[in-house]
Amino acid sequence: MANNIKELILIATLIFLLAPMFIILYVVIYNRRKIRHIEEKEQMKQTFDAEIIKTQLEVQEQTMQNIGADLHDNIGQLLSLSSLTLNSIQLDDLEKARQKIDAAIDLTGRSIKEMRLLGKLLQGDQLLGVGLSEAICHEINWVEKSGKFRVNYVNEGDLPGNNNLDKDLIIFRILQEVINNIIKHSFATQINIKLSYINSNMQLHIEDNGIGFNLENLQNGHPDGYRGGMGLQNMHKRARIVGGEVVIKAKEGKGTSTTVIIPYP
Repeated sequence: MANNIKELILIATLIFLLAPMFIILYVVIYNRRKIRHIEEKEQMKQTFDAEIIKTQLEVQEQTMQNIGADLHDNIGQLLSLSSLTLNSIQLDDLEKARQKIDAAIDLTGRSIKEMRLLGKLLQGDQLLGVGLSEAICHEINWVEKSGKFRVNYVNEGDLPGNNNLDKDLIIFRILQEVINNIIKHSFATQINIKLSYINSNMQLHIEDNGIGFNLENLQNGHPDGYRGGMGLQNMHKRARIVGGEVVIKAKEGKGTSTTVIIPYP
């Protein structure tokens, strides 16, 4: 009986001694996990912020490229024609002089109109403050100026009242990348764009009637796969960073479609 009591006392003593150690060990492990979790969250936030800044800069860079092209190809030509018309005026023929002056006034008016449109385009990512759909319309307006593409844009569904500027920026940048790929590589003549809000997701669908490409070659890293430099990895990365995805469907000779699906807002 005495031995049993001694054993119980010994066990109880060990429990009292070991229990604090286990508690301390548990607290240490918990705190380490908590610190690691905080560090991971901070790292994710830094990565997200860095990606948003990078995206903003790329949108601004693309905007400036569009403006440069427009100044050279469109407004520059209008002003050159205005100058040539005015320089060719001969005052000894008042009727022809009047016609040329009227033509120069018309060309100048068109130049002013184009400059106003450029002013809106110059707002870049600030345009997204007005709304994603409006920003898309301005981008389409620039694409149509080339005269090489017919663009059909549809806005379906009631968009949320509260927009998310970060997500709008990501969607808009992906749109720019897709359009650039179409312009450079697709040999398309028709572009269809649809923005819709379905089941708390913002969906942007872009398709063209171009030459398409072999998606398997691209996925397998084949050197002929979609001609490289397409920024497709960036599209997927940016969609994932806001909890979304990009789905690309393509077939040689059958065009390409890109669908961006992002939880919203």
